Amino acid sequence: MAGKVVIGNHTPGEILESLNAIDEMAVSTRAGSRLRSRMMHFAVDGEFRVYAASMKGDPKTLQIVNDPSISLLVLDRRTDQAGWREIEVTGRAAVVTDAEERTRALEMVAGPSPIVAHLKSAGQLDILDVIRITPVEVKMRIFGEIVAGMPPTVLEFEENARAVSDLAEVRKRIGAWREAVRTLSLLASVVPVVLGVAIAWNVSGAIAWWPAIFTLIAAVAVQAGTNVLNDYFDHRNGNDAANREFVRPFSGGSRVIQLGLMTPVETLLLGAGLCLAAGVIGTGLAVTGSPWVIAFGAAGLLSGVFYTARPISWVTRGLGEVMVALNFGVLMTVGAYYVQAGEVTWDAILASLPVALLIALVLFINEFPDFRADAATSKRTLVVRLGRERAAKFYLLLGAAPFVAVGALVAADVAPVMSLAALAGIPLWLNASRIVLRHHEEPFELAPANALTAIAHLTTGLLFALGYVWEGLGRDGLPLAAALAAAGFAYIAYMYHSVERQRRIFAGVKTALR
Repeated sequence: MAGKVVIGNHTPGEILESLNAIDEMAVSTRAGSRLRSRMMHFAVDGEFRVYAASMKGDPKTLQIVNDPSISLLVLDRRTDQAGWREIEVTGRAAVVTDAEERTRALEMVAGPSPIVAHLKSAGQLDILDVIRITPVEVKMRIFGEIVAGMPPTVLEFEENARAVSDLAEVRKRIGAWREAVRTLSLLASVVPVVLGVAIAWNVSGAIAWWPAIFTLIAAVAVQAGTNVLNDYFDHRNGNDAANREFVRPFSGGSRVIQLGLMTPVETLLLGAGLCLAAGVIGTGLAVTGSPWVIAFGAAGLLSGVFYTARPISWVTRGLGEVMVALNFGVLMTVGAYYVQAGEVTWDAILASLPVALLIALVLFINEFPDFRADAATSKRTLVVRLGRERAAKFYLLLGAAPFVAVGALVAADVAPVMSLAALAGIPLWLNASRIVLRHHEEPFELAPANALTAIAHLTTGLLFALGYVWEGLGRDGLPLAAALAAAGFAYIAYMYHSVERQRRIFAGVKTALR
């Protein structure tokens, strides 16, 4: 790849010499109708390909994937002012996926970037995305020449100025939708549905698979739709604009509107479409033999959509945690049980309580980073009402409640003895509690506690459901149940180790920047 000099008195080699001598560049990307800029360390190869690195999931990476148009600006001030060189690179950005190119790029960027250098020495480069900027035009202006009326030197790379394919546009939109629905959070719907089906199977010894699958799809669609709609309403009421302390992906919403990945209208339509899809599935389940599922679905939509939406806005009434616990704990568990068994029992309702308390705990810990923005926009979350310090102490109490509930349900013979496997999540809660008590005022430092709490919800809920499966399988199914339990325990250990590893990495990055 070679740039063609279309105007100017300087050679490509002179421009490369300046680019190689500078460590930082200003990076500008489009966020919808707005422009966003930041400083980044970079390295450039002999073909004017510019490389930079950023943490995976960073907003800048999301913007680049959504709209690869990019502009870079470098200022070489190694001489007197008349000789200063301003170099502008206009091109297209992409995340590097080729392993060899990625390794080569990180070697290059480790030179100017202390963060990449630290992660390289620690063997933790896997947490980075590598961004390649392929130039379309490179322009160098020299201050003294500008004053004298001389033109800049311009390089053009015609072979890189190709149009984006329709398939790439489709992938871009799907990526934006995936961010909007917050895919990782959708496990909050999977856990109660699995539990409800497991309880019903324990009672009847059979699973109606198609109703179970459609129940799961509807539950996930309800959550995805309410996630998207809550982002829309948070944008409308100014909460997202006021939020400066959010920690992705745990708090602050998806930010797809703020990052320019989707317009507000597109967000509204996506959320409404997902809720409509859930309604269609629910209607189908009702028509085919589960008429009261309509009531479960309506209650779920009412509690989810109006979490932030006015005129109800449960969160501004101080009922956000209660409604989330009811929706993603009691309603989904009992609803899934009802579709399978055709009735609602007290045992099913009581069995849903650990999952309800766990999802309330996830919401509660995610409210810490949003504390200032929520308080400023009249969101009466539990953290806002208690204050961060008292809320940190309350986390201990609320976090203990699901495990106490598991023990109580087993003692009362509501849940099988093997459901005590759910207590394996206690170390996750205890470690998260330690972090919350120490870092409740520091959103970035609190992030490992957010992760541990989400993992505790997933693993504790599924291990609790496994107890019902284990009992239903009986002695003949013991090897399978034991294997599933072992997999659950191994996953807890792995995720515990992963979160601790991430925490140590970021602590090392902070040290490297001092």
